[in-house]
Amino acid sequence: MLKVSIVVPVYNAGRYIEMCAPSLLRQTLGEDAYEVIYVDDGSTDDSALSLDQLSAQHPHVRVVHQENSGWPGKPRNVGVRVARGEYVQFVDQDDELTPAALEHLHRLATRNGSDIVLGKVVGTMAGPSNVFKRTVERCTVEDAPLMESLTPHKMFRRDFLLAHDLRFPEGPVRLEDQLFMVRAYMRAKTVSILADHPCYVWNRRDDGGNTSSRGSTPEDYYGHLRTVVEAIKTETRPGPLQDHLLRRSYRVELLRPVGEPRVLQRTGKALERYFDVVRGMALEAYPPGVRDGLPALTRLRAHLLEEGHLDSLVELARRTRGIRPELSVDDIRWRDGKLHVTTTFGMRRADGEPLALVERYGRMLLDPELLDGIKGAEGWEVPHPLGHAHGELLVHDTARDLWWYPDADLIPRTQPLGGGRHRVVLTGETPIDPLTLAGGRPMEPGTHVVWASAQLLGVGRSARVTRSDAATRGADPDVGFGFGSVRVGTRPHLVVSGWGGPVGQLRLSVRPPSQATLPHRIYLRTTSAPPIRRAARTVLHHLPPDVRRRARKLARSADAWSGGRS
Repeated sequence: MLKVSIVVPVYNAGRYIEMCAPSLLRQTLGEDAYEVIYVDDGSTDDSALSLDQLSAQHPHVRVVHQENSGWPGKPRNVGVRVARGEYVQFVDQDDELTPAALEHLHRLATRNGSDIVLGKVVGTMAGPSNVFKRTVERCTVEDAPLMESLTPHKMFRRDFLLAHDLRFPEGPVRLEDQLFMVRAYMRAKTVSILADHPCYVWNRRDDGGNTSSRGSTPEDYYGHLRTVVEAIKTETRPGPLQDHLLRRSYRVELLRPVGEPRVLQRTGKALERYFDVVRGMALEAYPPGVRDGLPALTRLRAHLLEEGHLDSLVELARRTRGIRPELSVDDIRWRDGKLHVTTTFGMRRADGEPLALVERYGRMLLDPELLDGIKGAEGWEVPHPLGHAHGELLVHDTARDLWWYPDADLIPRTQPLGGGRHRVVLTGETPIDPLTLAGGRPMEPGTHVVWASAQLLGVGRSARVTRSDAATRGADPDVGFGFGSVRVGTRPHLVVSGWGGPVGQLRLSVRPPSQATLPHRIYLRTTSAPPIRRAARTVLHHLPPDVRRRARKLARSADAWSGGRS
């Protein structure tokens, strides 16, 4: 038996066949271990001819031709039926796999007997996702955020699909991927997540014509969403698990037309039509526990929707659109080969005031100034202000468009503002380890920029990590504030950290061994003993400014003369 069958539904793919095919044909798993199955869904261009030519040139490529079904569901089902691999990997005609994707995914799958394996997704259609924050050997839909990843671009054990009769809806069915994935997750005993290696390259077509990208009416779209909701309810008993699984579709799909920016982009009858459709579904399809488990502002939107306050939803969107992230770098320094970054993340309203909570008679209320005059939002209580607060730093490998998560989370806490007012902030120290950041491997050569992402009170924002006064007080103006550069690895790479770009964003520049030569002025600082460096900084800090400048100049001259041996 082959290890893997790649199944690709094709319809009028044109030049995207040639763009996708090389990544599928030359997998490191080896041509004798896998096959590529193209299912041509009645293409009317030259796609069928191109596929037949590929099959003639490559023995591990097979092509199935069928009449047009109008959607990718049937071609995928046909591919599963004729597949000879132990596992099936679905790929869309305009996407790609990384060279070692099948090898890494299959190894993880066989190690754990996985029914489903999620591979890290990258590309122009994919942003950072904390589903891929860490590699997870074994999990289920009950203990991992699998519902946040509902595209089918994954690896499935073929016997698992057949045993549970898991098939895609055929014909023009909206959200067919979601329906297939929720049914698969419900039945899977073991799911694995591969976050250490990028696997699937999800590309946005330059002609805007990705598979199944067809318009629909709100009645049609939300009618299909109702099918997804009913599938979850059929597979689970009423209670916390069912509420948890339904919460994603309520938050992402149902509230989308009544939150910013969508509710501010539609007007008149078009907006009212969407409002009526989603309100009807909110009242009929979702148990109360789904809404009760949402964060403060999201739960308020749900309340206004169900109470019929469309004007209030529009005004709330106008005000929340102006909420901005506020990130401060409180400390930053190299220690034990890692860059330790201490940050505080909060939110501010459009008027510059903190997004606040107000304590009244033992109750914590959501910012009354933000909600002032919004009908139905008066005295909106936040019983668990820290319950949905979370955030982290992310490092973006700009050359490869990869996002990596350092091994730390920010910690939520309330910060008193006086007069019974408080704000929720996230704080913490994040160590960035150049030797392990990239999925347990050293960071690749190139520029890596640091971001922060947070969810506070139902507001999600990202911010660049930039230089702040608190962190730079008493800093050395020549080399930053004491976090310069280090050599890492057995074949040393030089990692230079500093502020760069138009806004002074924190970045790490990784240079390969052939270029790992430290500038003289940094070499002295990174090769001297830590106690000496600390003592020197203390002495310099207490000198008068003019004396301090002359001392630095002398130190640089001495270092250059000695070749960094001082």
